[in-house]
Amino acid sequence: MGNREDLLGAAKQCLREKGYDRTSVRDIATAAGVSTAAIGYHYGSREALLTQALFAILDEWGDSLGRALAPAAGDDAVRGFQRMWESLIEQFAAHPDLWLATVELFLQAQRQPGLRTQLAGGMAEGRRGMAGILQSVPEREVTDRSARTLGMVQSALMSGVMVQSLSDPANAPTAEEVLAGLRELTKFL
Repeated sequence: MGNREDLLGAAKQCLREKGYDRTSVRDIATAAGVSTAAIGYHYGSREALLTQALFAILDEWGDSLGRALAPAAGDDAVRGFQRMWESLIEQFAAHPDLWLATVELFLQAQRQPGLRTQLAGGMAEGRRGMAGILQSVPEREVTDRSARTLGMVQSALMSGVMVQSLSDPANAPTAEEVLAGLRELTKFL
C-alpha cells in the first residue's frame, strides 16, 4: 500500500480506538508510519481524512449489517423484524467504538457544512436501505414515501436504542422490549 492507503487504514484504526475528537494528526501518522505532513498532502486536513475514514467504515459496516438484517428464508414478517432487532442490538454491544464514532460524526457535522451535506446524503441512503430491508425489496424499488416514512421511523428507533445501549450497556434495551414497546405505541394510532 502507498502512503494514502496507509493513512486511511491508520485513520480507521484510530477512529475505532480513540474516536473522532481524540484522534490527533500525530496518532494517525504514527499508526501509518509516515510523517504528519503526509496527511495534508494526501487529504488536506485531519478532518477530511477522518471523515473519509469514518464513511469508509460505515460503508463496510452497512454492507455487512444489511446482509445480517435481511430476513432469513422462512421468516414471517414478525420473526424477521424481531431477528433484525436482535442483530442490531448485538451490533451495538459488539462495536460500541463504531457507534460512538457515528455519534461524533453527527456532532462534527453541525460545525462543518460540507460534512453536514455528506451526512444528509448518507442518512437518506440509510433510510432507503432500511425500508428495503423491512419490505424485502431492493433499494431501487423503495418508494420515496416508504423511505421517508418506514425508513425514517426505523432509523429513528435504531438511533434511540443505540444511544440508550451506549449510555447504559448494563440496562440496554432488548429486542423483546423494543417490540413490546412498539406494540404498546400502536395502541395510540
